[in-house]
Parts: sequence; C-alpha cells; structure tokens
Amino acid sequence: MVYHTAMLEKGLVQIYTGDGKGKTTAALGLAMRAAGRGNRVLFYQFLKPSSLQLGERTAIERLDNIELKAMEQAWDLRKSLHDASTTADVCRAVAETLKELTASATHRSYDVIILDEIVFCYAHKLAALDDIGTLVRTRDEHVEIVLTGRGADEPLMELADLVTEMKPIKHPFEKGITARKGIEY
Repeated sequence: MVYHTAMLEKGLVQIYTGDGKGKTTAALGLAMRAAGRGNRVLFYQFLKPSSLQLGERTAIERLDNIELKAMEQAWDLRKSLHDASTTADVCRAVAETLKELTASATHRSYDVIILDEIVFCYAHKLAALDDIGTLVRTRDEHVEIVLTGRGADEPLMELADLVTEMKPIKHPFEKGITARKGIEY
C-alpha cells in the first residue's frame, strides 16, 4: 500500500445518533467538505442495498474523491429484524464488512470513512462492539471515522471523540406527509 501525504493531522471518531432526522445528511455534508479539501472519502451504507434509489448516490457518483459502497444483503426495516435467517445473514455480512473496513482504515486507503447506519446495526445486535472497537483502535491515526444511526449507547459512545444526538421536535410525518424524493431519500 502506497501512503499519500496525510490530509488530516489527527483523525477523530464521530457519532451521529438519535431519533431525529439528519444523521445521514450530516455525514454527507462532512463527506462533501472533506472531499472538497482533497480528502479521499469512503461512504459505506449498511442496510441500504444499491437497489434503493437514493438521491445521495446520484450526487456522490458525480464527485471524484467520494466512493460510495453498500452492503448488498436484503433488508426490510419493518420485517427483517423478525426473520432469524435474514438477521443471521446480515450479522455475517456486517462482520465481514467491518473486517474489510478495518483493513482500509489501518492502511489509510481513505482519509475519512463513514459507516452509515452502523449504529443501528449495533443497537439491534447486527454488529458487535468488539468489531467496531477494533476498527476504531487500529485505524491509522490520520483516518477520521464517522458512525451514524439510531441507538448509540454509552459503550459505543466511549469510542468517540464527538457525539451528536439528533432529537425530533416537530416532523412532517406527524401531519401524514410521507418521505419525499430528493429530501428524505
């Protein structure tokens, strides 16, 4: 592996969590800012297979320094947690992906690695704290790690340098307004 000049003097660990809207959006903003400053960014989406048509994917494809990857395991937010076979498959896929991401972080393949929805995976026992902790502890010191999703608890937050909780105050869903293309996805 050929290392490039470190873009970040010190990489930190950030968590965006909470029941409010904006966790992935905040991570996307950080990805764009980092890419705009010449950093190589990996935006990895858990539980959002590439078959989902998401606006952020279309935008990221147009940018040079952001690579988007998605875990390809089938996942239905309403049903999959109640299906033992699907859950087992996803657990294996998440563990394998975290090993690959750990290698990328250790070898500084990217300056910023965003693990979108890994906190949700952890909160629902689809990801192990040990696997996430290994990624955080063994990463190159110049690599920034961002974890997003609902359900961060104290052991997970202890791994982070920055934790932001998104808290819902008012939401259009309360008025029956469903997710809108280009805004929520």
